[in-house]
Amino acid sequence: MNRSSPEGEPGPPVQLPDAVLADLVRDTSASVGLVYLLTPGERVEVLHLALVSGVSLRIAAPWARIPMDAAIPVVDAIRGRRLVWLVSQEEIARRYPRLGIVLPYDFMLAAAPVADGKTVWGGVVLLFPVWRPPQLSPIEQETIAAGCRRAAGFLRQASASGRPLRIPDEPLRLPAPHPRDADPVRAQAALEFTWRLPVGCCALDLDGRLTFINPVGAELVGADAAVLLGNRPWEVLLWLHEPVFEDRYRAAVVTRQPTSFTATRPPDTRLLFQLYPDDTGISVHITPADNAVTSPPAAQTVPSGAETVGAAALYHLTHVATALAEAVGVKDVVELAADQIVPAFGPKALALLTVHEGRLRVTGYRGYGSELMARFDAEPLTSHTPAVRAITTGTASFFPTFADLKMAYPPAVHQDEMASWAFLPLIVSGRPVGSLVLAYDRPRLFPPAERAVLTSLAGLIAQALDRARLYDAKLTLAHTLQTGLLPRAFPHIPELDTAARYKPAGHGMDIGGDFYDLIRPTPTTAVAVIGDVQGHNTAAAALMGQVRTAVHAHATAGAPPSDILARTNRLLTDLSPALFASCLIAHLDLSRHHAQLATAGHPPALLRHPDGRTSTLTMPPGLLLGIDADADYTTHAIPLPPGTVLALYTDGLVETPGTDIDDATAALADHLAAMRPDNLDAVADALIWHAERSAPRHDDIALLLIRPRP
Repeated sequence: MNRSSPEGEPGPPVQLPDAVLADLVRDTSASVGLVYLLTPGERVEVLHLALVSGVSLRIAAPWARIPMDAAIPVVDAIRGRRLVWLVSQEEIARRYPRLGIVLPYDFMLAAAPVADGKTVWGGVVLLFPVWRPPQLSPIEQETIAAGCRRAAGFLRQASASGRPLRIPDEPLRLPAPHPRDADPVRAQAALEFTWRLPVGCCALDLDGRLTFINPVGAELVGADAAVLLGNRPWEVLLWLHEPVFEDRYRAAVVTRQPTSFTATRPPDTRLLFQLYPDDTGISVHITPADNAVTSPPAAQTVPSGAETVGAAALYHLTHVATALAEAVGVKDVVELAADQIVPAFGPKALALLTVHEGRLRVTGYRGYGSELMARFDAEPLTSHTPAVRAITTGTASFFPTFADLKMAYPPAVHQDEMASWAFLPLIVSGRPVGSLVLAYDRPRLFPPAERAVLTSLAGLIAQALDRARLYDAKLTLAHTLQTGLLPRAFPHIPELDTAARYKPAGHGMDIGGDFYDLIRPTPTTAVAVIGDVQGHNTAAAALMGQVRTAVHAHATAGAPPSDILARTNRLLTDLSPALFASCLIAHLDLSRHHAQLATAGHPPALLRHPDGRTSTLTMPPGLLLGIDADADYTTHAIPLPPGTVLALYTDGLVETPGTDIDDATAALADHLAAMRPDNLDAVADALIWHAERSAPRHDDIALLLIRPRP
C-alpha cells in the first residue's frame, strides 16, 4: 500500500528545489545554470528546461525543450553518461553548430547527466566566463557530480513516494543574488554621486530591463527616466531598434565580459555605450562617442570592426541555415554556399573541398581562377597544407597575414594575391567530409566572435553536404534501378517506326512505377505495352518489374491482350502487394494492318490517322490489376493502316491538379494532330515539352509512339 497519503493516493506533485541549482552555481562559480528534466512516459523523449539561473528566459527560450536526438551538449552528456566540457567559442561552434549560431559568444560550458543507477532524470548545463582556467579541476568535477547526485536523489525519493514530478509550463528562473542591504546613508551618498556625474550611467537587470538611469544618461538618450524604467531600452527607443544593442546585452549576460557599441541618436548624436556585467545585472556607461576617452579593458573590448559580428552574423547564419536546409544535391549545396557566403561574410574568394578516396577534391569555388584550383585539386591527405590539416586535426586555422601563413607552413607560396585566410574543417559526427577555404583581399584580424561564426557556418555546410551526398547516392541508385527495369532497346521490327520516352518527376528521388515495352512474339505480330504501378518507392519499382516480366512472358507465348491482363491480374492478387497497377496492351497484326487493344484502368490511347485526324480510343476501362482475381478484360479492335500513329502514355502526361483530365487529353490529341509524323523522336519530344510547359508535373511520364510503315 502506498504510504504517501492516508487514503493511499499519490501525494501532490513535487518540484525540484531551487537550491539544487543555486548551490551548484555558487559552488562552481558558474555564471549561468540550467537544469533539464525528462518526463517519464512521453512518446518522444524530450528534455524540459525546469530551472534557470543567471540569464533571462528570453535568452534560454531556444532550449526550453530539447529532443533527445538533438546535437546539443546536454543530450550528449546524458546519452554518454559523462561530463561534457567545452573550453571555447570556437570548439562549441565546431562541435555544435546550432548552439554556435544562437549564442555566437565566448564562454565555457559544462554539461552533466542527472542520473543514478540505471535511471536518467535529466541534465545540468553550466556556463563559465573564459577568464577562468581552461580545465576543470578534480574538485570542480566532483562538485558538479555531487550536485547532479543530489538532484537525482531528490527525484528518486519523490518517485518512490508516489508523488509525480511537476515540470512547470515555463521554466522557473532563480532570482539574481543581491548584496546585503546597504546602509541607507551610504546608499543615499551613492545615489547623489551618480546624480553629480557629468556622464550618463544606467543599470539593466539580467532581463535587460532598465532599473536605474541618472539625469545625464536620460538627457543623452533623449527620453524621460519614467518612460525608460522597467523597460528594455531597445524596445522603447526607436533608434536602438537595430539588433546591435540587444546583441551586446546578450553577449554581456552570457559571457560576463565588458563590451561596447556605438549608436546614433537622431539626428546626428553618436553615443558610446559601455556595458559592465556581473551576476546581478549590467552597469552601462553612456558618453558622446566623439568625447569618449575611456573604454573597457583592452583584453575584453569588442575588437574594431567586430561590434556587429554577433547580431549581423546571427541573421546571416539563420538565412544560410534555412537555405541549406532546402538544398538537395551536392551541387545545390556548393552553389548556395558560394552564392551566400561571399556577399554575407566578406571573403573575396571561396573554395569548397571534399574528401574522396584519400584526396581532397575541389567541389566548388568562387573568386578563384580555374587554373589555380586545378593546382590544388586531388591533393593527397598526407600533404602538409592548411586545408589538409583542417581535416586531419578537425580544427580551424586563421591567418591574418601571409607572414602568419608562411610561419606555420614554410613551403607556402603566395599564389592567390589575398591578404588573409581561414581554413575550416567540414566535420559531421566526428567524420571529416571536407574543408572550406575563405580568402580575403584585405587584412583581417579574425576576432573570437568572427572565428566562432565562421566555424558554425562550416558546421552547417558540413551537415548539408553530408545530407546532399547521401541524397545524390540514393538518387543515383533510384534512377539506376528505374532505368534498369525498362527495356534497354526495342527489338528491330522493319514494319514499324517507334519512339519511347521516360521522364522522372521534376524533383525528389522517388522511384516511379511507369513502364513500357515492345515485344515481337511472331514475325508478323508485335505487342506494345504501357503501364503504371501505384506509388513512388522501391516497392512500386519492384512490382513494376514483376508486372512487366509477366506481361512480356504471356505476350511472347502468344496470348491475346485480354488474356495477358487477366493472367497478370491473377499474379498480382496472389502476390498481395497492396499496390495496384494500370496497363494497356495493343496487339499489332503487321500483315493485316489492324490492332487489338485491352486496358486495365489505363488512360486511353490516342490514334492519329494518316489524314491528320486524331481521336481518343475510348473503350471499357477494365478493373485495375491487383484488385479482383476474377476480373475480366475485353478486347477492342481498330484498323492500323500505314502512316497511322498510335500513342500510348501514362497519366503523368495529362494529369495535373485542378485540370480536367478529359480536357487535358483532348489538348494532347490536338497537339499530336498538328504535328508532322515523319520523325517520331521529334514528335515524342514535342509531346513531352507540351506537357511540361502546360503545367508543373508531379508524376513520372512514360510515352510510347508506334507508326506502321507502308
